[in-house]
Amino acid sequence: MRKTPVPGIDALKQGRESFERRAWGDAYTRLSAADPQALEPADLERLAIAACLTGHHSESADAWGRAHNQFLQRGDRVDAARCAFWLAFELLNRGEMAPGAGWLARARRLLEEGQHDCVVQGYVLMPAGIQCISEGNAGAAYDTFCDAEQIAQRFADTDLTTMARHGRGRALIRLGKIVEGVTLLDEAMVAVTAGEVSPLVVGDIYCSVIEACHEIFDLRRAQEWTAALNHWCTSQPDVIPYRGQCLVRRAELMQLHGAWPDAMDQAQQACEALARPPAQPAIGAAFYQRAELHRLRGEFAKAEDAYREASQRGRKPQPGLSQLRLAQGQVDAAAAAIRGVLDEAKERRTRSRVLAAYTEIMLAAQDVEAARAAADELMAIARDLDVPLIRAISAYAHGAVLLAEGEARAALGVLRQGWTAWLELEAPYEAARTRVLVAIACRQIGDEGSAVMELEAARQVFKELSAFPDLTRAEELSSREVPKAPGGLSVRELEVLRLVANGKSNRAIATALFISEKTVARHVSNIFTKLDLSSRAAATAYAYQHHLV
Repeated sequence: MRKTPVPGIDALKQGRESFERRAWGDAYTRLSAADPQALEPADLERLAIAACLTGHHSESADAWGRAHNQFLQRGDRVDAARCAFWLAFELLNRGEMAPGAGWLARARRLLEEGQHDCVVQGYVLMPAGIQCISEGNAGAAYDTFCDAEQIAQRFADTDLTTMARHGRGRALIRLGKIVEGVTLLDEAMVAVTAGEVSPLVVGDIYCSVIEACHEIFDLRRAQEWTAALNHWCTSQPDVIPYRGQCLVRRAELMQLHGAWPDAMDQAQQACEALARPPAQPAIGAAFYQRAELHRLRGEFAKAEDAYREASQRGRKPQPGLSQLRLAQGQVDAAAAAIRGVLDEAKERRTRSRVLAAYTEIMLAAQDVEAARAAADELMAIARDLDVPLIRAISAYAHGAVLLAEGEARAALGVLRQGWTAWLELEAPYEAARTRVLVAIACRQIGDEGSAVMELEAARQVFKELSAFPDLTRAEELSSREVPKAPGGLSVRELEVLRLVANGKSNRAIATALFISEKTVARHVSNIFTKLDLSSRAAATAYAYQHHLV
């Protein structure tokens, strides 16, 4: 007589099979439908992992907790501690710090009370190392990850080895040992891409390594690993948690490469993916990315809304919000905001992201000295990091300051180097903005033909990108009447000459123009040379004779 299938038992068997095939959605559905009394602790772990990967976070936490309790009832304190760790790890990653810390403390207590020598001891070290990095104590983090890796190797645990090695790499980067740190990250990623690491770990390491690449402005690696993460997510369509972060990173890279409609589409998809309950912390970054694109296209109201949403979701809306205020013509508000942002940015990696915006806003506020200090700091960071992106950013800031100081020829050389760097990075918008400054420099040295060509090329790029604020500025510069300064004087030198003729001292001129006395002295010397003059009195007479005052 043929037996009638038992639905719960069949679901359990099919759920196990789906889990082995990494069909996470089907595994979650079938294991959830299985008879709860038939689920072994290992089945509950399978259910927890499948639920986590498919975005069912509360169900995952419940399954980890049930597995933990079953192991405890059997007297298996090591496996109970392991389940407690993974539950804590998941909670901490979701920002649920208090319950996460509680479960982590339970895992540690179980191990300490039993004096167990096991690989779980290495796992429970990982959150401590991550916490040290977030607190700025990279040295302690490195030591903690080293201890975890030693335990992992003693027990031949690939997951923990890869996690700890990746942690060491991130700590080394924070310690300024970038080459060594990146080498460890690449080594960790070899294990990830080779399929040696369990799915529960893969997504976290992918996202963390990509974040580290952005931290050190290593666009090439960021692009490669973002593509790899996208491939991994595509190959496992049921995986939910990491898809949003991948979309955010893709949007950032698409924006840089001038694919703004695609970038907006990716950012919108990221907002939708990350908003699914429970909302993930990365959703703030998704809204910030949307705000940036709206700002660049001149859609200021939409940008304002998106920055506000990013702030409400835990992502500080800076420096983009300050740049929005500048674009809206609110120079004082932009300056006040960006000063506060720079004061709060203590770490070099954070400051470097603010310095470029700070330089531009300070120049708009006519605080050339502050802009010069920021550009110099940015230049020092570029020398230390020696990566193309930060070199290009620094060249733009440095060239803009030189223009404000009246050093058009020096600015021209720096800006042309920056333009070349942006071209190599395939960043059309930033390259076009640099060409606008090149045009201004050409105009200041009397090369109007080159200025017209540079502005026309920039206008074409802005038009293609729908970068309307920049397009408007380029068109205004194209139609602006070129001032004719006598004797080949630059615009800044003409300003200085007028102030000299009004009886101002070098100190008073420096105060009026927001530049240093040393810069004023250099301008005065240039004026004397160009006009073949020998004294301030002669310069004053010249200014009156040529109706410059």
